Amino acid sequence: MANENFDVVVIGGGPAGYVAGIRAGQLGLRVAVVEKEHMGGVCLNWGCIPSKALIAAANSAERARESSHMGIKVSGVEVDVNKLQDWKEGIVKKLTGGVRQLVTGNGGEVFDGTAKIVGKGKVEVSQKGGKKVTLTAAKGILVATGSRVTELPFLKVDGKVVITAKEAVSLRRLPKSLILIGGGVIGLELGMVYQKLGAKVTVVEFLDQLLPSVDKDLAQVVTKAFTKAGGTVLTGAKATACTVKGSEATVTVEHEGSSKKLTGDTVLVAVGFKPNTQGLGLEEVGAKLDERGHVLVDKHYETKAKGIFAVGDIAGMPYLAHKASKEAEIAVEYIAGHASENDIRAMPAAIFTEPEIATVGLSERDAKAQKRDIKIGKFPFAASGRAMAVDSTAGFVKVLIDAKTHEVLGAGIVGPDASDLIAEAALAIEMGAFAEDVALTVHAHPTLSEGLMEAFKHALGEAVHVMNR
Repeated sequence: MANENFDVVVIGGGPAGYVAGIRAGQLGLRVAVVEKEHMGGVCLNWGCIPSKALIAAANSAERARESSHMGIKVSGVEVDVNKLQDWKEGIVKKLTGGVRQLVTGNGGEVFDGTAKIVGKGKVEVSQKGGKKVTLTAAKGILVATGSRVTELPFLKVDGKVVITAKEAVSLRRLPKSLILIGGGVIGLELGMVYQKLGAKVTVVEFLDQLLPSVDKDLAQVVTKAFTKAGGTVLTGAKATACTVKGSEATVTVEHEGSSKKLTGDTVLVAVGFKPNTQGLGLEEVGAKLDERGHVLVDKHYETKAKGIFAVGDIAGMPYLAHKASKEAEIAVEYIAGHASENDIRAMPAAIFTEPEIATVGLSERDAKAQKRDIKIGKFPFAASGRAMAVDSTAGFVKVLIDAKTHEVLGAGIVGPDASDLIAEAALAIEMGAFAEDVALTVHAHPTLSEGLMEAFKHALGEAVHVMNR
């Protein structure tokens, strides 16, 4: 065995791991990043980035087909799925290669292989060809191994007919009939992609609404768009069996007290993710896990085992790339001796359906559960001149403020560019702003961001372009 000595050893090269490697190098620490598959992790290789590329392409195709009311007539729109995938893979290759270069450019070293913690400050890396290298970490080991898709025992994934998100972003055929098991974020994002590219999509969701992680009024706008485009929604439904014959699958579903069979050429299983904490040696060195397999950490992301840190998906919900990156920065800064800790007040989340949904802070559902005294302001995009001009008026901005102090507590946006617009609300929460701070800030006209200003004005009873309560 060869031996290498470092200040920090990072296990995992995804949005948490590679950011940890970069930040550690910036802080003058000698750092190694170990990745067993591809630098960039799920996000860059088959999650966030490739799915958003496909979403953009699908939206472009739909816009081209449905622009006649604007006086633009386009006929014969065709999708070359192989060229589409080649374009998407080019983006992935550029980004994954870029993050490797950023790690090494900041003084870090990348090891390709599978890592396991074998003792205090020691990580064993199994590389191709059976070679093993022991890396020592003088200051800390940071585990950032992310999560993997949850599989159902009766829905065996074959990668062809029954697939997960990993295969769904790389299909070189266009499904004609897609059965989507799970109406959450990833499933609905990808389901709507293939719907726009011509597939008939049926969603089987166990809970009583699609996108159950967000307020019902936000989800309903997306559900309406999905069903208007020909999609079928089965909520309160449970898939119980699946058989595959040739290129067709039959899924048995229990719905509204009866059993029905759905047939399609593709079944996309999208029922969630679970943390990658097995086989790392965490528990053997004293780290503790919760009942779902997440690593228990403190405000510095240090585990119960001193000198071992855990960030990203393995450190708990929500599973968000930007959350993982931020946690990695905090942990590495603490390892380097800085007074850095988790004091995050605003963690935004975005869903790239059509229309988009973005949220931050307190939701209306949570506010009611906590019996918080709040005021809500709303502004519909149907009243926005900019939304009309870009032909995207579905949805609204919703903001929550404390009824007495007017402190900004939360926001939910469903509509055009929601993923970008939510940043202003996130900043307002993070800095402890009040409704008046946003309402009194001049916003450029005509822009979609005016919707936030108007929503806060509405919460205060001062809205100009919609009637106040």
